[in-house]
Amino acid sequence: MSGHSKWASIKHKKAAADSKRGAAFTKMIREITAQARAGGGNPETNSGLRAAIDRAKGINMPLTNIENAIKKGTGELPGVTYEEVTFDAYGPGGVALHIIGLTDNKNRTTAEIRNILSKKHGSLAGPGATSYLFSKKGFISIEKSKINEDELMELALEAGAEDITSGAQYHEITCDLAHLQPVKSAIAAKKIPMVTAEMTMLPSSTVKIVGDDAKALMSLMETLEDHEDVQNVYANFDIPDEELEKIAGS
Repeated sequence: MSGHSKWASIKHKKAAADSKRGAAFTKMIREITAQARAGGGNPETNSGLRAAIDRAKGINMPLTNIENAIKKGTGELPGVTYEEVTFDAYGPGGVALHIIGLTDNKNRTTAEIRNILSKKHGSLAGPGATSYLFSKKGFISIEKSKINEDELMELALEAGAEDITSGAQYHEITCDLAHLQPVKSAIAAKKIPMVTAEMTMLPSSTVKIVGDDAKALMSLMETLEDHEDVQNVYANFDIPDEELEKIAGS
């Protein structure tokens, strides 16, 4: 899963940049509004909304923005109605992509996603062609310097984690969605900073790619995630850590 945690950390760094912050806020407002419309405005009874609010706080979104987005979802304030769209696709090197978005015009978004894929050496696939490779999980990554593996394992497993692995830079925790909040809370109680703590889609298998294919894939994923209607892009790539860092810094 090193590819997943690396890509997640790269996204967080990009979202922290001033030039990206406005776009990140806009996407979070859409997600909060959609979650509130689907499940109500109370995060105590709407787990999807609670998770979205946590992510919004993670990028330092002002509380007023969060509250207004909830009110748009519940109808207390006027707002645009967004519907979820998903796309199955393939990227360079045969990597499977699962793209999730929120849009007010599905036909427009579909055409624009197809165009991005075509220009960036990818292709749109039929419904279900790649989504079956991914399953919803809670995912948390922590820098290895913040806690040793044995201590983290005891803490996380007791809180309900399924698995813990350690790569070159990160400890990676996976769990059922129902246990994500308890595991996060247990880690937070020990004041251990988390790089990533979110619902994600993890692949059942991975495709190893290097060189030009790896660089082209990163370019495609970044372009897709920069699209205003795209909320998340999941992929089953396996790129060596040192190469992924080199690409991210270029």
